Amino acid sequence: MSRKQLMSILILLIAFSLFTIAASPAQDPEPPEAPEGTLRVALSTFPNSLFIPLTAERNADNAATQLFDSLVYFNPEGELQPALAESWDISEDGTVYTFYLREGVTFHNGEAFTADDVIATWESGSEVGEWTDKYTLVAVEKLDDYTVTLTTEAPNPELFDTIFDFWAIIPDEYYAEVGLDGFQEHPIGTGPFMFVEWVKGDHITYTANPDYWMEGYPLVETLIFRPIPESATRVAAVSADEVDVVGRLSSEEAASLEGVEGVTVVSYPVTRIFYIAFNNLTTGVDQPTMDAKVRQAMNYAVDVDTIIDALFDGHGVSAAGYVASSELGFGIVEPFGYDPDKAMTLMADAGYADGFEMDMACPAGAYTNFEEVCEAVTGYLAEIGITVNLEIMESGQYWELEAAKELPPLFGDSWSASSGEALRRLTGALGGWDAAYSAWSDPAIDDLLAKISTTVDRDERKALYEELQVYMQEDPPFIYLYEPVAFEAVQDRVMDYKPHSQESYWLFETWVTAE
Repeated sequence: MSRKQLMSILILLIAFSLFTIAASPAQDPEPPEAPEGTLRVALSTFPNSLFIPLTAERNADNAATQLFDSLVYFNPEGELQPALAESWDISEDGTVYTFYLREGVTFHNGEAFTADDVIATWESGSEVGEWTDKYTLVAVEKLDDYTVTLTTEAPNPELFDTIFDFWAIIPDEYYAEVGLDGFQEHPIGTGPFMFVEWVKGDHITYTANPDYWMEGYPLVETLIFRPIPESATRVAAVSADEVDVVGRLSSEEAASLEGVEGVTVVSYPVTRIFYIAFNNLTTGVDQPTMDAKVRQAMNYAVDVDTIIDALFDGHGVSAAGYVASSELGFGIVEPFGYDPDKAMTLMADAGYADGFEMDMACPAGAYTNFEEVCEAVTGYLAEIGITVNLEIMESGQYWELEAAKELPPLFGDSWSASSGEALRRLTGALGGWDAAYSAWSDPAIDDLLAKISTTVDRDERKALYEELQVYMQEDPPFIYLYEPVAFEAVQDRVMDYKPHSQESYWLFETWVTAE
């Protein structure tokens, strides 16, 4: 591992230590015996749905997650724990998972939770939305009312993580009665909070589930999500005590909140890669970016370190590829680095010494300073003769076009991961026509991903990740940008709030002190 990579990891560790210190203010040692108070959480985008198979990005998923449970749960420390499945067995060949379900659980409408609901969740997720591959990777069979088997074609080292993230269990009878549209209007799960109302563009309100199966939870009576896309408005809202938690702040915005009475700023490393994607499925076909030398040149043309310094006050590290610094297999390659002369040479070698023109899109308000990042990228590309027509579009429309594979040949986005490995990020963005938000297909990448997804041995899987990263520098499907450090602001009355490195919210343990 190079000195630069070691320094990158050190920066992230320092950021994590800041988070640990900042997130531990003096707290009331006694949480309430019953749910009380109101917790108000700001979202940086407008959720598109509260039905997990249709949620387009992290904000929607965070809002929806509070209503549901899955079969298993990963706590903030990454430890696998039982949820709606009390226990499970795995066959000797690693392809049959038998889940023994928790009895006595009821949905928000009073329906009893049984194996039929697992079947309904699997069937609906396999048919609806952008994440069908997260359900069709298994076959599900009901053995009795409280036992199901999930069978895979081959061992899958990320199956539990996929179940945790996507299998939000729904009531089969209610879903059959109201259908998809009715379910989206009034979603029902077994989760710690129950749906009250969704005033589009303004707020989403939940109330505590009085019959939650996890004894003693949740700890707040009312949970409100407020979509506030403008980060400056989020800062103003938390300063004015209009919200309790705001995320995706810039370092400058976070610094501006230091010293604000009643507000604590937290920071932590995020397992997320920002990138500019190349599209070889639709709009990028027959474009100059089909040439690997052009894509290499575009990586060398962008001064990522300067972008991090200018837009994030140095809080972040250049991405070495599509595997984050905390993930299995990291360290085999280094970032491209800024080398405009090499970029110009590669452009000439590819036959584009005079440059070319190309369209690009980025989402508005979705990520901290990302519009400015995209503008900076277009400026650097212009210096090697590439004229980029950049469109910043509303994030909801953006993700709809991304799912339909209708974005321009270049587009900016980011992808988080929660399992300690990059497999989900890789398959999601590079899965060709089979992956909802993918714009790239490459048989060599497909082959390596297939091997990773069925290789249980950790050392062998690490070697495959390393081989893939080397290939993805020689034939890059992205302009690799950066791994960020996240900044959030939290009212001091908020207790036991535990942000995750993938920026997800699990709020059943969070509570607020009496006002």
